[in-house]
Amino acid sequence: MSFTIALVLVAGCYTLQPATQTAPEVGTVVALDVNDVGRVALGGSIGPEIGQIEGRLISQENGEYLVAVSSVRFLRGGEQLWSGERVRVNREHVGNTYERRFHKGRTIALGAAVVAGVAAIVASRDLIGFGREPQIDPDTSGQDAIRIPLKRLTTPHLLRSN
Repeated sequence: MSFTIALVLVAGCYTLQPATQTAPEVGTVVALDVNDVGRVALGGSIGPEIGQIEGRLISQENGEYLVAVSSVRFLRGGEQLWSGERVRVNREHVGNTYERRFHKGRTIALGAAVVAGVAAIVASRDLIGFGREPQIDPDTSGQDAIRIPLKRLTTPHLLRSN
């Protein structure tokens, strides 16, 4: 469970932003918007309605990106997860290029939400001893007592009317 929470926290800290350089650095996570020519060229290997390819940039040479694809988004919605298959994409088949970058504002907001959630849980469960005073049962004159609930016995044969 803690791994899942950590994964959500880390994922919330990054966004895809337009690439500032003409060519992104090798090793970064990129998203490539595929244009109409690219949809025709890549349609046989990826699918006909590709909108965007996301993955880690392995290399860029001879006017091509080599990407270890992690997901493909389609024009009419939907997303298909991939497991790092390598795909060559010609630069002429790409409209816009995005890089995955750290997002300071989201990180602060997410951190504040987590702190507030933990504080709410601690306060509502009285986990650190603040809040309610211990209640003393008047029947025990302040002594500790153990209460054992009695089961109610039901006897169905006595409840029947003859």
